[in-house]
Formats: sequence, structure tokens, C-alpha cells
Amino acid sequence: MLERIKASLPSLAPAEQRVARLVLADPRAFASLPITELANRSHVSKPTVVRFCRSVGYDGLSDFKLKLAGSVSEGVPFIHRSVDVDDKTGDVMVKVIDNTVAAFLKYRNDASPLAIEKAVVVLLAAYNTGKRIEFFGAGNSGIVAQDAQHKFFRLGIQSIAYSDGHMQVMSASLLGPGDCVVVISNSGRTRDLMDACDIARKNGATTIVITATASPLATAGHIHLAADHPEGYDRYSPMVSRLLHLMIIDILATCVALRIGPSLPPLLKEMKNNLRNKRYT
Repeated sequence: MLERIKASLPSLAPAEQRVARLVLADPRAFASLPITELANRSHVSKPTVVRFCRSVGYDGLSDFKLKLAGSVSEGVPFIHRSVDVDDKTGDVMVKVIDNTVAAFLKYRNDASPLAIEKAVVVLLAAYNTGKRIEFFGAGNSGIVAQDAQHKFFRLGIQSIAYSDGHMQVMSASLLGPGDCVVVISNSGRTRDLMDACDIARKNGATTIVITATASPLATAGHIHLAADHPEGYDRYSPMVSRLLHLMIIDILATCVALRIGPSLPPLLKEMKNNLRNKRYT
């Protein structure tokens, strides 16, 4: 995008060239500054700033700034662009998607393959020995726990998901050596989850925790799968952490499926055929 702007300089009016040079000098600042400041720094009028954006092929300043921010932040681990009350639908789409993709890229760059491998080995061991596999989560993480149960059940792996705190504590009390529990939480500060994780660990079950690095839950389990996302809690904040947790569950389920090996495809095919037979034609 910056190369295209540079190439278009000769065809721009002198005032628009000043705006273009401001973009090229500091694209990140240009993407974040209000139009009044951009006009002052370029020594042009505000309509000239808008005219420049349209001259290089964009709908206006808002469209140009969104595309510019996405361009210069590509590959950067995490850049949070807050949704604003004045954003149009297209702006919201771009910001929510960009924030989600940025969070996924950050996880890709920061994730520990060693920790994932340890978790996969534990889950496989529980499966191969007929031990219990359970998923605990509260609130939005409870939805992730239910999705995890569904994914593992498709692999022929018996598992249970609990989102109720009392059920989690009672179930953790029944776990023992060889059993495995995956505890999911963004904040890692839910008391029931902490208690359930502590009880399961004391009873000899292996605990895998999916939570932020600095959360209290991070040090409460045997294996920590760090999922760091600065979740906001205002009404405009998209729930990216839940999507991040779902992706981690997908990674675990896929790795386990690959390790199960040749016996899995016939099972999945039978499930698919049975479901297809139940559908209305």
C-alpha cells in the first residue's frame, strides 16, 4: 500500500503530495491521528486530506485509515483497535476481524509446542487407559468446555463438560490418578474453578489449564497452555478470548486424532453416515 502511494506522488496535486509524504513518513501515526491534526501537520485543509484519500483509490479518510492500519500492522503480534460508537458497520467488521486475526497470530508466535505436546500425551494416556477426561469452564469459557466435549466425543473419546461451579467441585472430588481435567478461563480468577483445579490435583488427576500467563489459575495446574489476550469488558468489546480458547481446543483435538491413527477414520465415517440417515430429504 505504501509503495502504491509512493508511486502515485507525481500524479497528485502539490497539496495532496504533502499529505502523501506525511503518510510515508509515519504511517502508524497517520492511521491514529484525527483529521484536524493530519491537516495541520500536512499544512493543508481538511477537505484536501479527504481528497488525497480518494485520489489514491479509497472511499474517504475512514476507509483509508482502516486499510492503512491493517497494512502496517500485518504480522505485528497484537494491535488492539477499539470499536467506537461512531463506527459504521464496515468499520466494525474490519476492527473485529483484524483484532481476532491479530490475537491468533500472537498465539501462533508465542505458543509453546512443548506444552501442547505434554497436554496431548496426557489426554492420549487417559483415553488409552479408559480414564476420565473432563472440561471445566465458567461463563463464556463454559461454552468452550462444551465445544471441547463435542470435539473429543466425535473422536470416540468419552468426556464430560461442566460449567456449573458446584458440579465442577463435586466432579473434581471423584477424580483420581490417570484422570485428566482441562480447566478453561480467560481471567483465571473464578473461585470455583480454582477450587476444582486444586481438588483434582490433590486427588492425583492431571490438570491442564488454558488461561492467561499472569492469572492465578496459571500456576494451579500441571500443564499451562498460555492464552494471553487483553479482553475488555465494555459493551463494545468482542469476545476474542473465547475464539482463542476454541482454537487451542481444536489444536489439542487434532493432535489427539492424529495420534489415535488408522482406527479413527472408520469411526468418523460411521458417525457421518448415521447422522446423514437421520436427516430429512
